[in-house]
This record gives sequence, C-alpha cells and structure tokens, in this order.
Amino acid sequence: MLSTASMCASSMLISSPSLISSGAPFHSWSTIPDIALVQARWRFVNANECLLTRMQEMSLDYHFTVEQEVGSATHAFFGFNGTAGVWRIAAINDAGGWKDRTTVEDMDLAVRASLRGWKFVYLGDLQVKSELPSTFKAFRFQQHRWSCGPANLFRKMVMEIVRNKTVKFWKKVYVIYSFFFVRKIIAHMVTFCFYCVVLPLTILVPEVKVPIWGAVYIPSVITVLNSVGTPRSIHLLFYWILFENVMSLHRTKAALIGLLETGRVNEWVVTEKLGNTLQKAADAKKSNTKAPRKSRFRFTDRLNTLELGFAAFLFLCGCFDFVNGKNNYFIYLWLQTVTFFITGIGYVGTIIPSS
Repeated sequence: MLSTASMCASSMLISSPSLISSGAPFHSWSTIPDIALVQARWRFVNANECLLTRMQEMSLDYHFTVEQEVGSATHAFFGFNGTAGVWRIAAINDAGGWKDRTTVEDMDLAVRASLRGWKFVYLGDLQVKSELPSTFKAFRFQQHRWSCGPANLFRKMVMEIVRNKTVKFWKKVYVIYSFFFVRKIIAHMVTFCFYCVVLPLTILVPEVKVPIWGAVYIPSVITVLNSVGTPRSIHLLFYWILFENVMSLHRTKAALIGLLETGRVNEWVVTEKLGNTLQKAADAKKSNTKAPRKSRFRFTDRLNTLELGFAAFLFLCGCFDFVNGKNNYFIYLWLQTVTFFITGIGYVGTIIPSS
C-alpha cells in the first residue's frame, strides 16, 4: 500500500504526516490485494475555538463514528474524505484516475473504485489532525460544495451504478439508496421542508394537525443518537438542532443545484482556515510589533437576506400560534427565529473583518 500525491484540478490525496508517524500497520493491509483505501479519522485541533466549530465537531464525529464505520464494516464502501487516507496506486489507475467533472473528486474516485470491485477499510482509532472552518462565510461555502457535489455526482453516476455487473445487488442498493439518496439528498430536504416550511404552515391551516410523536418525539430520539459521537457537547444539543435546521436551507438549495446541474454547480471556493493567524496577531500585539493593517469592518457584508427572510416568516407563524393557541409550537418557532436571525446578521463563528 502506497501513499500518493497525485494532483487533480483542485485537491491532492495525501497521507498526513501525523498519520505516517503513528506507526499504523499499513503493511498488514497492503498484503490484501483488493484493498484500495485505508481511511483514518479526523481529529479537530480547533474544535474549542467557537460555538460554530463545536457544532461542526458534533456533526463530523457522527459521520466518522457511525457512517464510516458502518460503510466499512458492512459493504466495504464509504466516501473518501479527501485527506488522511492511503490509496493503492493500482486502484486509482484502475478506476480511471482523478476526474474534475464534479467538485467532489475524492468521492467520485471512491465510487468508481468500488464499482471496479475494490474494497475500503476505515480505522476509527487512527486519528489525524484536521482544522475546521471557524467563520460562517467559509462554513457556508464548504457546505455548499459538500451538498452540491454529491448530488451532482449522483446524477452523473446513478445509471452507471445500476448497470454495473461487478458488485453485488445489495451493495448497489446501499450506495444508491443509503449513501447517496438518503444521506446526501433527502436528509437535507426533509429537515428543511418539515421544520422550516410544513410545520410553520400547519399553524396557519387549522384543518392540518401534525401528531406530537412525529413533530417532537421521533426526531428528538434520532437527534440524540446522532450526538453519541461527541458526548462532551451534549449540552449544546438543542442549539445544534436549531442551527442544523438553518443549514438545511443551504444544503437543500445546494443539493437541488447539483441535481438540476445549474447555477453554482461547479463553484469551487477553497475553504478558508484561520490556522494560527489570529494567534500571530495577538502575539504581535503583545510584543508591540506592528501588525498588518486590518480592513474596515462593514456590517452589510455579513447580512444574509435568505436567513433574515425565513426569520421573519417563522416569527409571524409563531405570533399567529401564540394568539390562537392551537399547537403551542410558538416556543420552537421563536427559538428557530432567533437562530435564523443570528445567522442572518452573520453573528456566528469567529468574527474577523471582511469575513
């Protein structure tokens, strides 16, 4: 098994130095000829930087703890994460190499390699340092790419997967239904449509009633299970739910763009990571070193009109429910309004000029 540094249009497969130095038993996997990829887990160095990074940690810990583990254990397939992995060069060549037809070249390569009969291994106990975007602007660009790219790849590959005769039937069902359709497309749309559109509108239509078990109990249980990967942040669970509802708006829009292959489908914006930039500025201030001149802060640059529009819609629905007292959903609606409003004015994550 060899580490590659093959460059594609916008990303590079590498093995993290910390992964190499950990003494991981790659040689044992290299003796198995049909193993194409060994994927390690990300460990976030800046998870405690702000509330935004804490919530990202909760989502990604679930991804690694559950989704990657299940894919590896059941069907030997999961999406390559782009870094912290070791590929067999023969598998990359056999799958056709890197392709820049979507913004998720890493996932594209993984799917094509899997259709050629290659298998993947996920090592959850092997952790590699990674950094999370800590500004809301960078996070939104990242989430657009992560939601639009898989939907667009699904559009391009669904029939290729169906016609494939190399992999077993149930693996094709898993890739099409579970990996792509449910997790990459429907999950975003259901969350957004139900909690941000359907539930508020039921308040305005007295004839429609959503049972409490469908509106609260079942989604609450699912959400609690999703947080098992990060028990230290269990106290942030409620705000995490509200914030994920806000982000489902952008993920739904991005998924539709990918499916319809329109608009920003091929937009690639490198996710900005602050690294130690802020720490260097603080050190320069302490040592009386002249720091680079900061650009002027403009509040209007941080306004997000889409979030503000939904904040107004949810607030009006909450007021209507409060006056009529039909469902007592106004508490949730007003809390969701506050979350949409906070993101609408850009007061999320690390605040830096022109971010």
